[in-house]
Amino acid sequence: MNGKFFDLKKEKQDRMINAALKVFALQGYRHASTDEIVREAGISKGLLFHYFTSKLGVYTFVYDYSVRYMLLELGARGPAGEKGLFAVYRARELARMQAMKGYPYMQQFLNRSMQEDVSEALLAIEEKRESLLAEYDRIQSQIDYDAFPPGVDGHKLEQMLEYTIQGLMGQHFLESSFQPEMLYSEILEYIDMLERLCSK
Repeated sequence: MNGKFFDLKKEKQDRMINAALKVFALQGYRHASTDEIVREAGISKGLLFHYFTSKLGVYTFVYDYSVRYMLLELGARGPAGEKGLFAVYRARELARMQAMKGYPYMQQFLNRSMQEDVSEALLAIEEKRESLLAEYDRIQSQIDYDAFPPGVDGHKLEQMLEYTIQGLMGQHFLESSFQPEMLYSEILEYIDMLERLCSK
């Protein structure tokens, strides 16, 4: 990547980053097209390749940027010291929502990258991918699964939450006017409902 990318106005940087995030999130690395990225960003292909020499260069940059950004949000708003599953998830989703305010497709892109099957893309992001997974593992390790009442499997409950959040995210992204706050609000409704059911 050409370091002069960061000399561009922030609005133009974000336009290029968001365009790449959207295209990679919706199509994956294999099917993503740099033509579509430049069309989405409203820039020339020459400009894209001036800063990023290839599709892999763009992908690697936005992945690195996304991981750094998400780790910052998780550090600032994450569930420090929380042990309850529901409290941990509320804090984690708040951090994700804050990231998506500026970069709506960031979480969808990170989710899609976990299923990536193109070896050059996997190798390029391996180190950063491990650092993000390590942070999610650290957050998950805080959860006290023994705190649930008898008959409630905390691990299965967590899996239910994960499937629900993934489904809600997918559903919201199909809407033309995606708003992170609305997604977060709906996720909280499900978290609150499950918490109430578990406390009965």
